[in-house]
Amino acid sequence: MKKIDLLITNIGSLLTLAGPQRVRCGRDEMRDLGIIEKAAIAVNNEIIVETGDSETLRQKYLPDKELSAHGKVVMPGFVDPHTHPVFVNTRENEFEMRIMGKSYVEISQSGGGIRSSIQAVRDASEDLLFHLAKKRVSKMISCGTTTLEAKSGYGLSTESELKMLRVIRRLNESLPIDIVATFMGAHEFPVEYKEDHAGYIRILKEEMLPRVAEEGLAEYCDIFTEAHVYSIEESRDVLIRAKELGLKIRMHADEIEPMGGSELAAELKAVSADHLGAASDASIQAMKDAGVIPTLLPGTIFSLGMKSYARARAMIDAGLPVALATDYNPGSCNCDSMQFIITLATLQMKMTVAEAITASTINAAYALERGDRIGSIEPGKQADILITDMPGYRFLPYHFGSNNIRVVLKNGKVIYG
Repeated sequence: MKKIDLLITNIGSLLTLAGPQRVRCGRDEMRDLGIIEKAAIAVNNEIIVETGDSETLRQKYLPDKELSAHGKVVMPGFVDPHTHPVFVNTRENEFEMRIMGKSYVEISQSGGGIRSSIQAVRDASEDLLFHLAKKRVSKMISCGTTTLEAKSGYGLSTESELKMLRVIRRLNESLPIDIVATFMGAHEFPVEYKEDHAGYIRILKEEMLPRVAEEGLAEYCDIFTEAHVYSIEESRDVLIRAKELGLKIRMHADEIEPMGGSELAAELKAVSADHLGAASDASIQAMKDAGVIPTLLPGTIFSLGMKSYARARAMIDAGLPVALATDYNPGSCNCDSMQFIITLATLQMKMTVAEAITASTINAAYALERGDRIGSIEPGKQADILITDMPGYRFLPYHFGSNNIRVVLKNGKVIYG
C-alpha cells in the first residue's frame, strides 16, 4: 500500500468536473460534472493523486488521515473571479434608497455609489483595511470559496490605490486561500476630477499603472466601461497602456447599456468580460470569436432590484464558456456566498444546476487563468475540495439562504469545518 497524507472516503457523489484541459464551452460540456458514485479521493503533498471507487482506493492507499464524507456530495472549491472586498463602510442606506425607487445611476450621480466609499478608504490605515477585509474573506471561505479575485478601486488616488493592492497582497499571504489581485483605479472618476476626465486618465496612465507594474502589485487591470463612467474611447486608452506595462485585462462591460464594452473586450483580447446585463447578439459573437470568458454577476442585478439579468442561456447555447462570480462589494452586491449566486443563476438566468456548478468552479478557474491547477478534482491538481451536507448536487440551489458546506479543504488541509 502506498502512503499518502489524506484519503477522503464514503463520498456519495463526487463531482470531479474532469474533462478537457480547457474552459468548458456550451451546454454539453457545461452539464458534464464528471460524477463518480461511492467515491474516494487520495491526496498527497497538497495534490490530488487519484479519484475512484471508495473501496478500491482504501485497499490501495495507507493515509495518515482519513476523512469521511458520510455519503454526501463532494465537489471542487468555489472560485470567485470578481470581488471588491477591501473597503471601510457598508452602504445599506443606498440599498434602502433603491427600495424607495432611486436607480443605481441616480444614486451615483448624486454623490453616492462608488464615490461615497472613497474618502473612508483614503483616510483608513492599511492595517484597518486589512483587518476588515480579512473578516469578510474568512466568511467567504466558510461558504466554500477557495480561490478569489480581489480588486482595488475605492481609493482613486495613486497612494490609496497602491494601499488597497498592498492589502490584497497581505490577504493572499495571510489567509489559507489563493487571492488574485486586480488594479481598478478606473472604477469611477473621483470628485476632484469629475469635470476633468482627461486629467485623471493621465494620472492612471502616467502614475498609477507604472507604479502598480513596477511594484508587482496586480496581475490584471479592470475598468468600469459604462455610459455614466468610462467611455469606450477612454477605456481603450487606459487598457492599452495597462497591456503595454504587462498587465492582463478584465472589464466591467455592458452592465446597464449596450455600449460596446464586450466588443472592446474582444478587440483587446481581455481574459474576461463581466456583468453583461445588456450584451447584444453581436457582443456574444464577438466574445466567442475572441475567446473572452463572460463572467456573470446575477447577485448585482438582484440587489439592484433590476430585471436585466445577463442572457446566460443565449451565451451557453451559442457555445460560450460562462463563469459566475459574486461581485461582493459594499454598494451594489453585498453577497459573499457563491451558493446563493448559483441559486440566482438557475432561477433568474435559466442555467441548469450542472451549468451553474461548472460556471462556479472550472470555468471560473479559467476566468482567472488557473484552470490547469484548480477548479476540478483531478490527479495533479490542488486539493481544493468541499465536503457538503447535500444528498445530491441539485440540492445546492434548492436549499438557499443557508450554508450547505460542512468542510472546506485548501491544498488538502482543512481550513473550515
